[in-house]
Amino acid sequence: MEYSVEVQNLSKHFGDFKAVDDISFSVKKGEIFGFLGPNGAGKSTTIRMLCGILLPTGGNGKVLNYDIRREQEKIKNIIGYMSQKFSLYDDLTVMENLEFFGSIYGLEGNKLRKRIEYIIGMAEIDARKDTIVKILPGGLKQRLALGAAVLHDPPILFLDEPTSGVDPIMRRNFWEVIYTFSKLGKTIFVTTHYMDEAEHCDRMALIIAGRIIAMDSPANLKAVLPYGVYSLHVPDFIKVFDYVSSMEYVEEAAIFGNTIHILCEEKFPLKKELGRDLKAKGISQYHINKILPTLEDVFVTYARKMGV
Repeated sequence: MEYSVEVQNLSKHFGDFKAVDDISFSVKKGEIFGFLGPNGAGKSTTIRMLCGILLPTGGNGKVLNYDIRREQEKIKNIIGYMSQKFSLYDDLTVMENLEFFGSIYGLEGNKLRKRIEYIIGMAEIDARKDTIVKILPGGLKQRLALGAAVLHDPPILFLDEPTSGVDPIMRRNFWEVIYTFSKLGKTIFVTTHYMDEAEHCDRMALIIAGRIIAMDSPANLKAVLPYGVYSLHVPDFIKVFDYVSSMEYVEEAAIFGNTIHILCEEKFPLKKELGRDLKAKGISQYHINKILPTLEDVFVTYARKMGV
C-alpha cells in the first residue's frame, strides 16, 4: 500500500508546553484524511511540521517519501497548503494573485494560462477575476485560496481549518470542490473542529492536548462506541442535566442543542430506569429515545477517558 504521509512518534514542544505529544499515523495515497479536535489540540502544529514550516522536537515523518527534517524545501515545492488565515494579497485582483502565485511555483506561458483558466472555472470566480480580493465575499475568498494552493497541481493538499468562519452553505460548497480533487487521485489532509465536516473524511484522527485519542473511519468510530446512546427531551433541560449526570448508570451526558445525550451500558434499561427517576423528581414531561451515536458522542467519550 502506498502512503502519502507517514509519521512515527512525532512531537513538538514549545518550552515546557507539548503542542504535539508523540503521535504516529499514516495517510494513504488518494485518501481524505482528517484531524478533528478543538482549538489548541495540536492540529495546526502537526500540519506545519508536515509542510516543512516547523522542525519537530522529536520523532520522524515523511511526506511523499521526503523527510520532514532534512528535505523541507523539497516538500514545500510539491505540496499544496492552505492555512486557516487568508493568505492572498487583498490589494491585488483575483487574476493578479493567481499570476503571482503561479510564478512562485515556476509556472509560465501557456502552462500558467491553462492552469489559471482551470482554477477560475473550478472556483466559479470567472465573473470576479478582475475584482480586488479584499472586496470578495468570504466564501469566494476561500475558494480562491484553495485555487492558489492547487495552482501547480500538487499530489497532496494540506488544508488547515479551511472553512473556519464560513457559513454552513459555503462549507458544503467548499467540500464539493475538495471532492473534485479527491476524485483526481489527490491526497487531502484536512484539519477541522466541525463535527459535520469530519464526516466527509475517509479516515480521521481525534486529537486533543497534542495526542491522538482515536483513529478510524467516521462510521467505524461510531460503530465501536461501547455504549448505548439516548436522547432526552425535557423542558428545563439545563437544570435536569445536572440531575441526570449524577446518576450512577449514566456513563456520559452532554447537552446537544436543547436535548441531552446520555451514554450508558449497552444492555442497561435506561428508558425504564431514567423514566422512573424523572417521575420521582416530579418531572412528567419528557421523551427518551435511543439514537445512533454522533461523532461528538465519540469525541466526548474518548476525551473523558483522558480526563479532559
